[in-house]
Amino acid sequence: MASAAAAAQCYYSCSSPATWALRQRGGGGGARVARLSARRSFSVSAAAGFDNENREYVIVGGGNAAGYAARTVVEHGMADGRLCIVSKEAFPPYERPALTKGYLFPPEKKPARLPGFHTCVGSGGQRQTAEWYKENGIEVLYEDPVVAFDGKTHTLKTSSGKILKYGSLIISTGCEASRLPAKIGGNLPGVHYIREVADADALVSSLGKAKKVVVIGGGYIGMEVAAAACGWNLDTTIIFPEDHIMPRLFTPSLAKKYEELYEQNGVKFIKGALIDKLEAGSDGRVSSAFLKDGSTVEADTVIVGIGAKPVVSPFEAVGVNSEVGGIEVDSLFRTSVPGIFAIGDVAAFPLKMYDRIARVEHVDHARKSAHHCVETLLTSQTKAYDYLPYFYSRVFEYEGSSRKVWWQFYGDNVGETVEVGNFDPKIATFWIGSDSRLKGVFLESGSSEEFSLLPQLAKSQPIVDKAKLKGASSVEDALDIARGSLQSAPSV
Repeated sequence: MASAAAAAQCYYSCSSPATWALRQRGGGGGARVARLSARRSFSVSAAAGFDNENREYVIVGGGNAAGYAARTVVEHGMADGRLCIVSKEAFPPYERPALTKGYLFPPEKKPARLPGFHTCVGSGGQRQTAEWYKENGIEVLYEDPVVAFDGKTHTLKTSSGKILKYGSLIISTGCEASRLPAKIGGNLPGVHYIREVADADALVSSLGKAKKVVVIGGGYIGMEVAAAACGWNLDTTIIFPEDHIMPRLFTPSLAKKYEELYEQNGVKFIKGALIDKLEAGSDGRVSSAFLKDGSTVEADTVIVGIGAKPVVSPFEAVGVNSEVGGIEVDSLFRTSVPGIFAIGDVAAFPLKMYDRIARVEHVDHARKSAHHCVETLLTSQTKAYDYLPYFYSRVFEYEGSSRKVWWQFYGDNVGETVEVGNFDPKIATFWIGSDSRLKGVFLESGSSEEFSLLPQLAKSQPIVDKAKLKGASSVEDALDIARGSLQSAPSV
């Protein structure tokens, strides 16, 4: 990643829509160009001819990161009459994790609904409703995604044909759900993908009438949706190609504990299986899933959770990372094009503590990257973003559930593992490198104090005594051993 170049100051004149030049392809892994300094250095002509009133700062995308970026701009007193958000959604930014958790609960079990989870309530902040944006002088364009941009004229074009001007641009387009091909039934009525409120509303409607649910995918989305389906007392089957659930994080032993819990709630698993096609019944709605091994599973509702891909279009020319996908940025979230930034799921950024380029699809990174980027844009900040990977899940939290699940993980899941506890309800897993340093740590059903210890351990990477950890009598004992290592050993 190239280092920052000297400051550059640019002034742009307005251009007529008649001279619009669409740039929807290009760029990639070529040479990096000079970057802006940390301080904002763009101004925008106030001349007429554009469809947005606020032009100094434009955020493209209306997800978590956009909401947290807006809050930081407001905190600096720079939003009123200056900030515009362009979103494809009908609502102001909200805490997206709710869509696969509380939003899917049955009506009698107190499901989450807007405006209850607008940003920034997920981090204990203010609920930013549509009124909040108006009160702070922020212009929000709803249901009108950007479909093209011109880096030379600093203009954007939306799906409705609006031409927008920007001084500094923050790309916060996030990800979109990976879909099954239409030719194998991926678009049949009753087949669902979850990314937005409209998706979740459609799924809730289906769950209310469903009898047999099939969930395709054993990762985050699959496990959270299946847990929610249990709240509806539905016949639920999870189908995935791997040997166990959550294969990118869970060890086989850890996965077995959670699989048994799901089975106790009536969920069935079909492992090592691939979907051949989804087939419709006489009413045109999905009725069954055919597997590659020739077997068939009946289903009147199918949820597909097979991952997501970053929404880089129409900004490919800014520079896409070919290895992890997403728009490549430096440690201050600056792209290769002066005045253009990228944050959240779509940003391919330097993961400093592990010395690699990464994309992180998680609300925690969305919040923190948004704040760091805006601090870069509005101040003289030059401190590199130093993110500690963090993941969590909370399921079976509806009323009447016999067992609530809440786990957290910090760090990197590499090295030898030590598992402590029997899942009643606690269990912990420690990842230890060949240098005996703690690389990552997972904890189920911890106390607030215990959960707060995890990032300290993962960040400091203390040398730990594997033999002592293996001999720990309980999760609490293991955490005390790790805490002792933190206090007695120097960090990396």
